[in-house]
Amino acid sequence: MFDKVRLHDERDPQKILETVFGYQCFRGLQKQAIDLVMQNQDVLLLMPTGGGKSICYQIPALCRPGMGLVISPLIALMDDQVAALRQLGVSAGALHSELENEEAYNIRHDIASKKLKLLYVSPERLLQNDTLKLLEKIQISMIAIDEAHCISVWGHDFRPEYRLLCDLPRIFPSVPRIALTATADPVTQKDIIQALDMPEAKILRSSFHRSNLFIRVIQKNTESKQLRELLKKYRDAACIVYCGSRNKSERTAHNLVRYGFNAVAYHAGLSALEKRGILLRFRSGEPLIIVATVAFGMGVDRPDVRLVVHLDMPRGPEDYYQQIGRAGRDGDLAETVLFYNGADVAKARYFLEHSTITDEQKKIACSRLDMMVALSETAECRTKLLLHCFGENLDKSCNHCDNCKNPVRLLNGTIAAQKVISAVYRTGQRFGAMHIINVLRGKYNIQVENFQHNRLSLFGIGKDKSHNFWRSVIHQLMARDVLRQGEEFSNLFLNQEKARPLLRGKKSLFLREDIEKSEIYKCQNTDDTLLITQNRHKLFDELKKWRSDEARKQQVPPYIIFHDSVLREVALCNPQTLKDFKDIKGVGNMKLEHYGLKLLEIIKQFQNNR
Repeated sequence: MFDKVRLHDERDPQKILETVFGYQCFRGLQKQAIDLVMQNQDVLLLMPTGGGKSICYQIPALCRPGMGLVISPLIALMDDQVAALRQLGVSAGALHSELENEEAYNIRHDIASKKLKLLYVSPERLLQNDTLKLLEKIQISMIAIDEAHCISVWGHDFRPEYRLLCDLPRIFPSVPRIALTATADPVTQKDIIQALDMPEAKILRSSFHRSNLFIRVIQKNTESKQLRELLKKYRDAACIVYCGSRNKSERTAHNLVRYGFNAVAYHAGLSALEKRGILLRFRSGEPLIIVATVAFGMGVDRPDVRLVVHLDMPRGPEDYYQQIGRAGRDGDLAETVLFYNGADVAKARYFLEHSTITDEQKKIACSRLDMMVALSETAECRTKLLLHCFGENLDKSCNHCDNCKNPVRLLNGTIAAQKVISAVYRTGQRFGAMHIINVLRGKYNIQVENFQHNRLSLFGIGKDKSHNFWRSVIHQLMARDVLRQGEEFSNLFLNQEKARPLLRGKKSLFLREDIEKSEIYKCQNTDDTLLITQNRHKLFDELKKWRSDEARKQQVPPYIIFHDSVLREVALCNPQTLKDFKDIKGVGNMKLEHYGLKLLEIIKQFQNNR
């Protein structure tokens, strides 16, 4: 259906936005970024996931003479972008390792014939001699480096091959470049500029605030049960659950399947065929729970992910923000949940201390872990603190995180901390949290009696508090690095530097008062969705059914044809003529030409059957 090649002779970005992409206005920094590239200026653009980064390089590529070059690290991302552009009538292609020989030959032929306006390519494939020789024969209009954090050794997904892109100015002189990322703190931004040899680049920073994401942290207790309770609300939705290891992703997925959830594990240990099959299921629109390591996510363009869960602590705010950014790309409300306890943080610190990375790398890694601890432990607005990690200050509380919705009280935990520190020290720093709690609460058992800890003067000094209270205090002390764990994570010992001032009363400590039973937040639908549910849900369902059938015929993900937001607006606006579609965002000329009459037919049938 979309094999016809169309080269755009328009030089006006606004006109391209309207006729090709179906939007009347640019968003945020889009126009500024496009204007700079059109003026041959290098740009580093920081814009959150779902903020419309791709338009910032696609439109200049369509406006400028020659072919735009997009360097991207993931095949799934490239294929989705190419499929979406072809739907718009743009001649685009991708070169990567999973192409059949005939497909690769056809793409190379189209490049040599100057038929393509946009080429997506991995850095490894780009820098091969045969690819460079082919590209040297044609005019390159601009170069986009997508997921630019991959070039930085401080970025959350460092790719060594990306460092070779510093040769681009020599290979393609006078060609403007735009580097784009959704996550880069000031250290990473500086490294991107240096690694790409873009000293004159203009840095554009959009707000990282995504008001459609509800951010929540859950104190980890019975993790499997807590996860199942959370997922019950999202049985008919796409969800991602991140785990810290392959084994845990396998165990978690297996457990969810046992309880009737449609879940599958995804990690780097799977074969290419297995990973491709899972991605095809996920991209098809199936309501699927992906239980994954960080090997999954960055190249996934599915817009309707409603829930992202972290069962283990991310390495830092960049990793965390990138991964929760998979949720709610369509702009509808979505939920993000981090399961957290101090033991996880203590393990992470232990592995960092015993890693082989340089002292400088350890220092930065520990700093980022401390930021995640602060985000997890804060009683203030979580969104405000997260944005602060990226150098952005939010003027007021967000009202879409758990602390804003259900404020948490702080208690003076100095005396409780002193009791725990004393118990750890007096028992020889040889025992785990369970034993320390039993000593504090005066609980007799074989271990307590064998070691005669029932004879200690502090035995039972915490019997007025519950087991969960003391567990919370211990976890929060571990998170603050007052307590540490031994090699096998079976014993607690003191970090003397931080424990001594507390024990001597020279420093106070305020702790979160954990709410053992708190209401689980359920993301509410947007007003438009509610309106459809009440008045137009049948038409919306009919439109989605047609889209699924059409996507199956074309072998593309449904969201490539139209996002839910577009079909929702169609259901609400109830267009009666092709001209009426001009007011609906996301319906450009090509999509109107191919789908407009069919959509009108569905609407007419719906009206006749009411």
